[in-house]
Amino acid sequence: MGDEIGIGVVGAGWMGHLHARAYARVPHHVPDLARRPRPVAVADPAAAAVADHRARYGFARGHARWEDLVADPEVEAVSCAAPNSRHREIGVAVAEAGKHLWIEKPVGLSTADTAAVADAVHRAGVCATVGFNYRMVPAVARAKRVIDEGTLGTLTHARFRLLTDFAADPYGVLSWRFTREHGGSGVLNDLAVHGADLVRFLVGDLTTVVADGERFVPRRPLAGAGASQYVRGDADSPTGEVENLDFVSVLGRTGAGSIVTLEASRVAAGDQNDYGFEIHGTRGLLSFDFRRPGELVVAAGDRYVDQPATTWAAAPGDGDFALFQPGAGNPTGFDDLKVSECAAFLAGIAEGRSGGATIDDALAAARVLDAVARSVDERAWIDVEH
Repeated sequence: MGDEIGIGVVGAGWMGHLHARAYARVPHHVPDLARRPRPVAVADPAAAAVADHRARYGFARGHARWEDLVADPEVEAVSCAAPNSRHREIGVAVAEAGKHLWIEKPVGLSTADTAAVADAVHRAGVCATVGFNYRMVPAVARAKRVIDEGTLGTLTHARFRLLTDFAADPYGVLSWRFTREHGGSGVLNDLAVHGADLVRFLVGDLTTVVADGERFVPRRPLAGAGASQYVRGDADSPTGEVENLDFVSVLGRTGAGSIVTLEASRVAAGDQNDYGFEIHGTRGLLSFDFRRPGELVVAAGDRYVDQPATTWAAAPGDGDFALFQPGAGNPTGFDDLKVSECAAFLAGIAEGRSGGATIDDALAAARVLDAVARSVDERAWIDVEH
């Protein structure tokens, strides 16, 4: 086991728990870490959440203000798991303090926000990893290898989907996620950002897009302070306006000429985490469904017509699968993806680089989302800034 590195986690909600658990678990899965995480501090305005983190994960100190955590001289690397609207100021401050950054998506609510964090990271020369966890699924790693090896031939068209129901209840209250100030462009920041990153990772950079979107639940019951969207109002509750998109559908083209569709919804009643993709090439296709994360369907060969498909089970050699399971067909879970991200983050720090998805990957995704938002507003094709 290598040297220790002092860790701070900003945000003690669900994602903060994922990061803290990942730091606790990673030495068990990667025993030869060059830098072993040591839990130093956690920050959150909710005192009970801070106390819970300290009791569960062994953080030496707790803070109500994230600024105090960033200023702590024993904290060398910071996880940003705060609400989306705080990512820019926290990310910039962490980098300017000379500390390494593991930050959740979206890095900002706009390209300008994300660029500010990216500029601060590059100026400071620190390492930064972004929480695009679906890249870490072993079957997705195999999909990238299949594509890179040319098994599908020239990529022609692809479909990416991120459909779920967390906001499908019209009586779910008007939490911060439904406001422009705190939730940005809504489903674009929550879900479509993952799709934009996967398109880039697997197919290539989108260069132009056209999109449409809608608020299918235009008003919601007003929420109490800090309430999540899972709190339910009733028909007699006073309501407020939903300010951002529930659904978006995107048609785009990559620089290499592949045509891509991307669909994301937070109000898809009947769908839970229906995330996946189908990618077609001149010699075949592959498809992936996150609800069956250990499987990748591939059809490729010289038959073209009536080409059979095979379901491959994720196995050692596919991404980080071997960190968790010894043989094909054994399941891995969502938390394992964050352990993989954590391992990539710490390995990058030890090697003087940004491991996993980088801040530049986040900036590329943000530029796509800004183009999509403009297209929805202007009802026109928009070129993606590069």
